Amino acid sequence: MRVLELAQIMAGPTCGMMLADLGADVVKLEKLPGGDDARGYREPRINGVSAPFLIMNRNKRGVALDLKHPRGRDILLRLVETADVLTENFRRGTLEKFGLGYDVLSAKNPGLIYCAVSGYGRSGPLGDKGGFDLIAQGFAGLMSITGEPGRPPVKTGNPVADIN
Repeated sequence: MRVLELAQIMAGPTCGMMLADLGADVVKLEKLPGGDDARGYREPRINGVSAPFLIMNRNKRGVALDLKHPRGRDILLRLVETADVLTENFRRGTLEKFGLGYDVLSAKNPGLIYCAVSGYGRSGPLGDKGGFDLIAQGFAGLMSITGEPGRPPVKTGNPVADIN
């Protein structure tokens, strides 16, 4: 199975990591400039790259693309032709702004399985909002049961919303 991963930070890359660990050929497509924001996420670092980034992106191949540039868009469309699955974790409408929405991608590959990871789903009143672990913990009330009595809420040590 060939998977194209247009995802960054934790939740989307965790999905790709699990598929890669199970034997899928996962190609991580990072943004230009800068790559996945998780590269500089936090300590510890190995050769200047954050350990969480390295963990979430093990067993993957990678390429960097500028989807705002016609050449980057064309490269993605060529890659989609031979992919089985595409995962992404952009806010709703982001790929459409680049002319790369599901309708365009599925026209290139009608059998493509499209997986969108988002904080609030793709429909409903919060569907266009960005989400990540800390927001999900607060929104779900998880932080109200962590920490010490009489003190402010505390996030969990691990990004439980992103990796579960």
